[in-house]
Amino acid sequence: MLHVTKSFLPDIKEYISLLEEIWTNGQLTNDGPLVIELERKLAEYLEVEHFLYVSNGTIALQLAINALELAGDVITTPFSYCATTTSLIWEKCNPIFADISPISLTSERVQIERVLTTDSKGILTTHVYGNCADLLDQEQLAADYQIPIIYDGAHAFGVRHQGKSIFNYGTISTCSFHATKIFHTIEGGALITRDSNLAEKLRGIRSFGHKGDDYFAAGINGKNSEFHAAMGLINLKHFPQIKAHRQLASELYELRLPAEIQRIAWNSENDRNYSYFPVIFSSEETLLKVLRALNAVQIFPRRYFYPALNELPYLTYQACPVAEDIAKRIVCLPLSAEISTVDIERICSIISSTL
Repeated sequence: MLHVTKSFLPDIKEYISLLEEIWTNGQLTNDGPLVIELERKLAEYLEVEHFLYVSNGTIALQLAINALELAGDVITTPFSYCATTTSLIWEKCNPIFADISPISLTSERVQIERVLTTDSKGILTTHVYGNCADLLDQEQLAADYQIPIIYDGAHAFGVRHQGKSIFNYGTISTCSFHATKIFHTIEGGALITRDSNLAEKLRGIRSFGHKGDDYFAAGINGKNSEFHAAMGLINLKHFPQIKAHRQLASELYELRLPAEIQRIAWNSENDRNYSYFPVIFSSEETLLKVLRALNAVQIFPRRYFYPALNELPYLTYQACPVAEDIAKRIVCLPLSAEISTVDIERICSIISSTL
């Protein structure tokens, strides 16, 4: 059985060695030594200033929205995982969808401007599959309207844009370290900002609103544990090899898949992290035909991301024709740190024979 991804697991002896440290010091959570070490090492690795480790990527988004005190209309993307939209809903914001570029599959400045009004209080867009578009243009637009911009970088760990970490853009950037991600801590996420005052506020509301033994805000429990941090510290050591294997697998897909299958246009100013391998078929009918053929032999790609978020049943519909069309025709093929050449050849052969 071959799924869209397979979580990387290091040698269990490596993990046990850090578990023994946890048993020795007796601290399981509340900013323990492994959490502090992971935050420091990830900040250094990513070359970012303020890095906060949290319990998951969705909480990261909610903390960002809450810290920026967003309320009312927030412009967002219709092409992402549902957490991008539901985080806004949970924080009592009103998602206003800006359609996506058919090239980058992200909401770019031109799409954002079409729905931007004096009622817009912020922008929340996604570096979909780790890809991005006109970040400087988007940031200038946000500055012109004096509203913050949050980048959902759940898929973007290790991506660099114009020579620096993609997390250095935006008022706040977030990431997910869920077990399915290219770098994971089993469960986990992060907030990154260049604003020291905002970072301090986020640290407080991440931990129930504490300031010492006093309270300064209605916070939430967004902390993470020593056990999750231990997995992150080990996996960070393996990340170069994980990325290298996925890059080779992606390059083999490129060679073996039929040219008629559309790929997305990766930003030439980005260093890719190879977290996904998305392909776009000519029609939803063709996509479903291919999925049936692969599923029949226990191969399970995933329709990341379907349906378009503007079509979620608990929202009032807002038309986003590009996102709706792409969502019906795109699928991510299996990709992991362990996928074999044989498996990729088999997947490409089945797809070719099905078209």
